[in-house]
Amino acid sequence: MVRSNVTIVSEFLLLGPSEVPGHQPLLFSLFLSMYLVAVVGNLLIILAIGSTPTLHTPTYFFIASLSCVDICFTSVTVPKMLLDIQTQSQSIP
Repeated sequence: MVRSNVTIVSEFLLLGPSEVPGHQPLLFSLFLSMYLVAVVGNLLIILAIGSTPTLHTPTYFFIASLSCVDICFTSVTVPKMLLDIQTQSQSIP
């Protein structure tokens, strides 16, 4: 007799920091403010490096590219988390 383990998973459940409905607006505003601070701070770093000619060295180019990567990473993960907090959905397809 041949036994096989066939498990089909179509979605994952994301267990958030809190499932208490009263904490959801507080968590949403906290994560939204942290997201906005991160994006604005990284944009200011990129603008400062791009606008000042003395900062056009490889070190500052590396810092600007790290800021760009940080903006891209946070713009992928945090809006999904904010949407899940707002809609109280816990599944990730």
